[in-house]
Amino acid sequence: MRIAIVSDVHGNLAALEAVVADLNSVSPDLVLHGGDLAYGGARPAEVVDRIRDLGWQGVCGNTDEMLWAREGLRDLAAKTPKLQPLFARIEEMIPATNACLGEDRIRWLRTLPYAQRREMVALVHASPDNVWRAPMPEASDAELTETFSCLDAPVAVYGHIHRPFVRTLPAMTVANTGSVSLSYDGDSRASYLVVDDTQATVRRVAYDLEGEVQALLQSALPHREWFARTLRAGHFVPPE
Repeated sequence: MRIAIVSDVHGNLAALEAVVADLNSVSPDLVLHGGDLAYGGARPAEVVDRIRDLGWQGVCGNTDEMLWAREGLRDLAAKTPKLQPLFARIEEMIPATNACLGEDRIRWLRTLPYAQRREMVALVHASPDNVWRAPMPEASDAELTETFSCLDAPVAVYGHIHRPFVRTLPAMTVANTGSVSLSYDGDSRASYLVVDDTQATVRRVAYDLEGEVQALLQSALPHREWFARTLRAGHFVPPE
């Protein structure tokens, strides 16, 4: 069975549509999404509507959850004082995102589960017990095994970190989808994952990046210039 996993769209409709077009050439049997659908882009409502229309099932991400429950964001900020200004900016963007989405879309996001299991693949947003913390690509085999072995699946897939990779371990494969938007690995193209049985492959897709940047800059989203710089750079850019 061929399963495509598309994660971390972050309100970027142009990148999502480019991925949808690329999926036509991949011909997966099933497409799942890995959460973080709306926050951080110019067109959160349009992205949620598109994914609902496509009928993709998926999981709840941290920036989905924080739209109605800010406790996770505030707890993380309390534990990392040096990053509190960053988290404050993130929280300032929530009301504008919610205003774009409206109550019906937020209710739909709240129905998303925290894990999906299909055939040989288990999917979570970040880790099985935490939507805010996840191993990085440099994590040891032991850390990846400790984090994901509880899923009891030959292939464990997650998103969240915006840096795709595939690691084959003795008992399982752990793969990260990368992100459709706001890439952090230096490649500004959209990223998603295709799993054929137990073989995982990262795909990169070019899209109209500058068009999406302009849509973002013309939006009412607070701190939009910061997100535009990250989109263009293809890696995390600290806010000014």
